[in-house]
Amino acid sequence: MATAGLGDDPLGDQAADQGDTLGGTRPDPSNPASKDPEEWVTGDEPMTPAQRSYLDTLARQAGEELSADLTKAEASEHIDRLQQETGRGA
Repeated sequence: MATAGLGDDPLGDQAADQGDTLGGTRPDPSNPASKDPEEWVTGDEPMTPAQRSYLDTLARQAGEELSADLTKAEASEHIDRLQQETGRGA
């Protein structure tokens, strides 16, 4: 029976070779899918349940109160800011 080695993961190797990261500065000029939240087509839709939950956690940790009536784009911008303030996005 053969076992998978580190080099047997084509997605992992490809990502490592390209230097892919998550949570970096936006927009990422090397990624055409990376847009500023203000340019999102769905940015004016209500924030997702996942955004709401994470934003609630971050806001509590930062000692802030935010409106619960945010758009996806607004929530994303608050998440980015609060991650930096709380050190959770580092």
